Amino acid sequence: MFERKGEIVINYNEVVAIGDTYLLTVVSGVFGLEGYEIQRIPAHDGGRNVVYTCEKEGEGAKILRIAFLPDRRREDFLGEVEFVRYLFEHGGSVSNIINSRKGNLLEEIAHNNQIFFVCLFEKAKGKMLVENNYRYREGAPITEYYYNCGKTLGRLHQISKGYMPVHRRYSFFDKYNAEYIDKRIPCSLSLLKEKMVKLIDTLQGLDREQEFFGMIHFDFNDGNYSIDFDTGQITVYDFDNSCFGWYMFDLASIWGNGVGWNQFEPDAGKRRKFMDNYFESVLAGYRSETNLDDSMLDKLPLFIQGNLMENILDRFENMDNNGEEPECDEELSYLIKCMEEDISYLGFFHEIYSSEVPFEYEKRNI
Repeated sequence: MFERKGEIVINYNEVVAIGDTYLLTVVSGVFGLEGYEIQRIPAHDGGRNVVYTCEKEGEGAKILRIAFLPDRRREDFLGEVEFVRYLFEHGGSVSNIINSRKGNLLEEIAHNNQIFFVCLFEKAKGKMLVENNYRYREGAPITEYYYNCGKTLGRLHQISKGYMPVHRRYSFFDKYNAEYIDKRIPCSLSLLKEKMVKLIDTLQGLDREQEFFGMIHFDFNDGNYSIDFDTGQITVYDFDNSCFGWYMFDLASIWGNGVGWNQFEPDAGKRRKFMDNYFESVLAGYRSETNLDDSMLDKLPLFIQGNLMENILDRFENMDNNGEEPECDEELSYLIKCMEEDISYLGFFHEIYSSEVPFEYEKRNI
């Protein structure tokens, strides 16, 4: 554990230890997991939860999530899981949440003055792309995958446009504001702070009509969905960052996902052509499920900058949550330079970009 501003914050390894000695036994009883083989999934960088697979012969596999950081309230979790259930019940391709034996979507378990928020999900069918070595399904063109990404997201957004929450998740500006930026970004990075606040001010002026603004995933990437490689069906999960925001944020995330397919191409013109074709397939899938006004699509570069800002802030937040001193490695330095110098499209078509060391820049001191 470490102390942060007067509070004791438990860390990931401590939760794992508590899980092994106490939590998993209790959780198994709460969710009816007796007889299941429960295996922990190794955490990725910046992971905010302890996650397990639960398997039993003759039963569908499940995913158990234990959240422990003190930055989220019970209402935040309820807002997330209720949204996931709503998406599932209205035809969204998401991993459904499973009720506990008490009929609850979310359970709270207290242990040694620590509250753990626990929920259980159906395991999505298929694999992540990385588990398939970034090979798409045999016999199908990769453009099918691009199209299906857009189509899956478009369906979720169309459903979201009719969503009326019981427990309301926070809105984008509840978290991303000048106060939060000042809290997370070191004082030595004054230009970065200035650019982020300016971006926030620009976003504040955008239309928030129901057609453009609603509950979004806000972390839509190939690490947060699985693909059925028999059919191409995509199933989405990990709504941990979901909030009320512009649907364009999720589309900007899909745009960013595409750069990995062409990141080693040395010719910027060819990179641009690839991205134009890639995103055209995404948009065709998206528009097959929901409307997209051209006035919002024209703001794609702005929302890519918004995702860039979120990425930078998330990096500093994770350092704080883990009790680490702020540090800018080559990847974070690259992101910061793009923000400080107003370099659009993640610098992918800019002279800052190097296909030999993609998305890296000279390490800087704070």
